[in-house]
Amino acid sequence: MQPLVVLNLGNGDWDSGCPSVVAQLWTEAQAAPMQWTGSLPPWPELGQHWGDWRRSYTALYAHRGWQRSFPVFEIDEDDITHFSPAEFEQLCRQVRHSLNRWLQSEGFRGIDQALRTHLAPTDEVRLIITAQARNLLRLPWHLWRFFDDYPWAEPALSLPSYGRAVKTASDSPSAAMVRILVVLGNAEGIDVERDRTLLERLPQASVTVLVEPDRATLHRHLWEADWEVLFFAGHSSSQVGASQGENPAPQGCLQINRAESLTLDDLRYGLRRAISHGLKLAIFNSCDGLGLAWDLADLHISQVIVMREPVPDRVAQSFLQPFLTAFANQQSLYQSVRLAREQLQGLEGEFPCASWLPIIYQNPAEALTPWQGWRSPTVPPADLSTFPTPLTVSTPAARAPHPAALLMVGLLTSLAVSSLVLGVRSVGMLQPLELWAFDRLQSLRPNEGVDDRFLVVTLTEADIQAQPQSERVGSLSDEALEQVLQALEPHQPRVIGLDIYRDRPTDPQLQPVTQALQQNDRLLVVCKSRDTLFDPVGIAPPPEVPANRVGFSDFIEDSDGVLRRQLVALDPDPASPCTAPYSFSARLAFRYLEDDGIDPSFTPDGHLQLGETIFRRVRPRWGGYQGIDAAGNQLMLNYRSLAVPHAIAAQVSLSQLLAGHVAPDAIRDRIVLLGITAPSAGDYWFTPFGSSRADRVAGVFVQAHMTSQLLSAVLDGRPMLWVWPLAGEALWLMGWGLVGSSIGLRRRGRDRSLAGVLALGILTGSSFILLFGGGWVPLVPAALVGLLAGGLAPLVYFKRLNL
Repeated sequence: MQPLVVLNLGNGDWDSGCPSVVAQLWTEAQAAPMQWTGSLPPWPELGQHWGDWRRSYTALYAHRGWQRSFPVFEIDEDDITHFSPAEFEQLCRQVRHSLNRWLQSEGFRGIDQALRTHLAPTDEVRLIITAQARNLLRLPWHLWRFFDDYPWAEPALSLPSYGRAVKTASDSPSAAMVRILVVLGNAEGIDVERDRTLLERLPQASVTVLVEPDRATLHRHLWEADWEVLFFAGHSSSQVGASQGENPAPQGCLQINRAESLTLDDLRYGLRRAISHGLKLAIFNSCDGLGLAWDLADLHISQVIVMREPVPDRVAQSFLQPFLTAFANQQSLYQSVRLAREQLQGLEGEFPCASWLPIIYQNPAEALTPWQGWRSPTVPPADLSTFPTPLTVSTPAARAPHPAALLMVGLLTSLAVSSLVLGVRSVGMLQPLELWAFDRLQSLRPNEGVDDRFLVVTLTEADIQAQPQSERVGSLSDEALEQVLQALEPHQPRVIGLDIYRDRPTDPQLQPVTQALQQNDRLLVVCKSRDTLFDPVGIAPPPEVPANRVGFSDFIEDSDGVLRRQLVALDPDPASPCTAPYSFSARLAFRYLEDDGIDPSFTPDGHLQLGETIFRRVRPRWGGYQGIDAAGNQLMLNYRSLAVPHAIAAQVSLSQLLAGHVAPDAIRDRIVLLGITAPSAGDYWFTPFGSSRADRVAGVFVQAHMTSQLLSAVLDGRPMLWVWPLAGEALWLMGWGLVGSSIGLRRRGRDRSLAGVLALGILTGSSFILLFGGGWVPLVPAALVGLLAGGLAPLVYFKRLNL
């Protein structure tokens, strides 16, 4: 279940304020929601700016002739004549600024902070905003800074009263396709045929199109069939009824053809029947559709997507295509809307505020289901009984293949294909696939368990906030560091690693901290080297720590953002504030092994040596890597195989350590790493064990993996990753080319297919077994060679025999 936030603004508005704001957070882990209360003060400037924006927006679109609907506002000729695009841009900034200032007010701050505490930036958050005052719901809520910090969140609107529609069992059989009713209404001046084309291309969709139907035809289709999606394209608007009192609500109006306009109340019974029989989503790719959404809310539909203001034809269609593509390809409805809405920003040079227009109406009482959930779980197989039986073509089978000829063709084909694949591989074209295959095999290894040489002390968001702001500079105050050292030193850790930047002197009044940084040879710290491309400044180490206890924290990301290599040493840049020659992980390993009498050295070839163990450095062409920057002394990072990468060691939070909740044996003779795991620090990295945001690993755990790799290789004999030389890889490829050729030369197609599947399984299995021992062998190139050789060898051989 995606996190659901319902933000109820109550009875207020921007003139009188919202004295009773309630926020509820629903998560999968909790049956009942968490709830917070707050308030919003009167903010009339927001109402003024928003009203000015709407009037200017309507004047702009009326002036340029871009509207899809008949006018909603009366526009004075002076407003059009004297309209200034620069003034409109200023109004946009004022609306954004006023809205965010309002939401940063003291009464609302507790709600904002509570949501940020309990939601991760990677969560797909559905944030439903409800209020009695519909003018509040019209505001562009996506401009709230919350949505900048939560890129997977999207707002939706709801009226305060909502319920579930009474569902009726359908008379129709379960459909294998999503059933869509498309109504193309009055299309004067707009191109609705493009909308039709996009819908008819959707996968697993059955589309019924009504072009400018009359009222009776539209009613009949709502009554006589079941639909999951209702789509309308054409002219629409929200108009105020004639007898709705002093504070009338807008009423949705559709032009279904050139002569007829209907309100949704005119279709009430048909729509209610459609919703009770499974209608889940209504899309109005037309103008100013909030009145349509309010009317459908009374019928308890699940979701509606509308345009909040008049919309140009090109903007409406530019939203529809990416939305439908994403939603039909397993993206959630909210993510699909955000993706399509944000892509409209590319049109805002021509169509200002295009990305402000699409909005979701959500019924909080109805469950959210994906596109695939609207289809029957079983799709009936195709009926092949009417297809003609294929003919059998005889060949001169009496001419049996000659073994020597088969061997010669196999060798030549294997040599040619292997050379071709090696050439393609050398220019890096196969590198992404090889890295992907490497990651998948890495994730299949059995669990190695935690490395009990480590204890990781995590600095969480709560730990950071618990420190007095007056004392804290950065993530860890001097007072907190003093308490950490006092908690650790009595239990004699072998090494203490401080994976937190401290480029400032310690408070002179805290002499114990200063002395520890200066004199404790078991306390190691980090700095960051200067990078002319990404970080031209760098970060200095604590000034009190001598150079032999400082290590750089720099990581090396591959082009896909994944950490697969470990930088052990580099030539320091004299102009950088960080001149450490060794990495932080290497310093930790060196200090740990020092007590065992093992000191680091380097072979004549520049490989790091610890005791009898030699760590062979990565070269520009190394395994699946082709032409990479191998500067410094780099190793392949052989991550410890675990259920999750951050489970490499025992962990405690800073607050648990300071409260004395850690057993002395968990500290004694161990490497104690202190690092930040708070998401706000941004120290999170992708590893081979997952490519989603939720799979990222905090930097302190990556440091633990790197240090563990060095120690495990020296003390436990755990293999490092290795590769064959080019000649060995070429022989490997030729061998699988021969396998592919021999399979391709089989005369029966069924045997050939079965043998090919078996060979691929053996190739994958042998590659996995070799990787288990540290060997990274060419899996993807070998599979490609086998496939090409299997297809080419029979062509060459049977062409030669005129078969």
